[in-house]
Amino acid sequence: MVTVAEQVGTLLAELGVGHAFGVVGSGNFHVTNALRDAGVPWAAARHEGGAAVMADAYARTSGEVAVVTLHQGCGLTNALTGVTEAAKSRTPLLVLAAETAGSAVRSNFRVDQDALARSVGAVPERVHSAASAAADVVRAYGICRDQRRTVVLNLPLDVQAAAVGAAAPARTTWRAPRPDPASVAELARLLDGAQRPVFVAGRGARGARAELEELAERSGALLATSAVAHGLFTGSPWSLGISGGFSTALAAELIADADVVVAWGASLTMWTTRHGVLTEHATLVQVDDTAEALGAQRPITLGVLGDVAATARDALEVVGKSAGYRSPAVAERLRAQRPDVPDEVADERIDPRVLSAALDELLPAERTVAVDSGNFMGYPAAYLGVPDEAGFCFTQAFQSIGLGLATGIGAALARPDRLPVAACGDGGFLMGISELETAVRLGLGMVIVVYDDAGYGAEFHHFAGGDHATVRFGDIDLAAIAAGYGCAAAIVRSTADLAIVGEWLAGPRDRPLLLDAKVTSDGPSWWLAEAFKGH
Repeated sequence: MVTVAEQVGTLLAELGVGHAFGVVGSGNFHVTNALRDAGVPWAAARHEGGAAVMADAYARTSGEVAVVTLHQGCGLTNALTGVTEAAKSRTPLLVLAAETAGSAVRSNFRVDQDALARSVGAVPERVHSAASAAADVVRAYGICRDQRRTVVLNLPLDVQAAAVGAAAPARTTWRAPRPDPASVAELARLLDGAQRPVFVAGRGARGARAELEELAERSGALLATSAVAHGLFTGSPWSLGISGGFSTALAAELIADADVVVAWGASLTMWTTRHGVLTEHATLVQVDDTAEALGAQRPITLGVLGDVAATARDALEVVGKSAGYRSPAVAERLRAQRPDVPDEVADERIDPRVLSAALDELLPAERTVAVDSGNFMGYPAAYLGVPDEAGFCFTQAFQSIGLGLATGIGAALARPDRLPVAACGDGGFLMGISELETAVRLGLGMVIVVYDDAGYGAEFHHFAGGDHATVRFGDIDLAAIAAGYGCAAAIVRSTADLAIVGEWLAGPRDRPLLLDAKVTSDGPSWWLAEAFKGH
């Protein structure tokens, strides 16, 4: 007899899921093994929260649907922070959540899993019966992949154990909408009248670099990204880098002086616009394939409902040629732009700018940088270059700390051809440290950089003059802890201590390298004041 659990795993493999993650309990034992038997790569995490974050990062980095499998009840609640991050980020993540049987009304594991999913912005779906199982899976997978939604597919235990019913129906594919010609004409009119246009590309523009660069060249636009699309325009002489809290002073100046700003698949959050300051004097246009996203964060002059690449191609047919913002003076200023790196001072702690700049020089350019949340996070975002938009994995939609290590693991599995770099604060690293064993067990040659200021930096900098007993901790030898897990590791107090990086890079890279960087904490990072304006 073939069970529904076996059918679900086999069918998802046929549909093309890229990788599965999870923590196996009795409720998801059979469906997980079915996925594995059907050829879906599998990684066992040490905590369901880590598993969900790994799957989220894998999907973001690879562009494929990822799966996380969970035990009923507590397995889902343990994973909820990672599921929330994925849902808020519109990640195509399929959560296979075992569920108590309908008759098990007194089960310790019984919770309203539909309500949990809905409360965090995920789409609740269900395998209703043996007869409908295949159709239920195809429907859930289609929503996940084609609409870029995080879907929680509940798998009741009694249905999982039932014999297979009907075969799978044909799968239909949802296509992103083609823009309305009148909207494209209005976009072209605004670009034709612009003297200083700027394009800000977000997550929805990933994969549309060629179309946006061609339109930007025609209209004379400068190019910027939201943080989550960092790397999209790497190598372009007209790239401003990240728009928002992580902007360079020059980028912020040029964006704020724009007369037309077009957001391409970018939601224009307070982070990307610095609470509206960067766009307040511009005519604001937003292009998105989801109607409810248009104007949701900032008032806009024009909203264009359509796929980013298709809209850019259509606009290219009707927009005129203009020099726009691309003057020789602006080009020279962009060429001369360099990160601010102070001179190194001999001390017991290293400046995070000095550390980050040194690592940027030492590490191979083909890298994937994953960044946790915290006071430190602007340093790797601004100083560690990435080759393209797949090179930066930024789990910040829920602003939870503790996701960075698991994010790095998921990204590493998605792009084994690149060096994975996980940047964490000490607070977030310790929160997710159980997954250090996962990284070692999987033999991942990744670099883990802990910006260690012995506390929760965002809080003790924000509440200057307050009682910091709750947010400052004694110094910990994180390198010794990591070595106990099986990592190569070192404490870093100066750039001289980074010699281990070259040694590790020259070796087999069959285990992680952890750098416990004892960073200075005498002031807040430059983006912190901007961040706390939204609190």
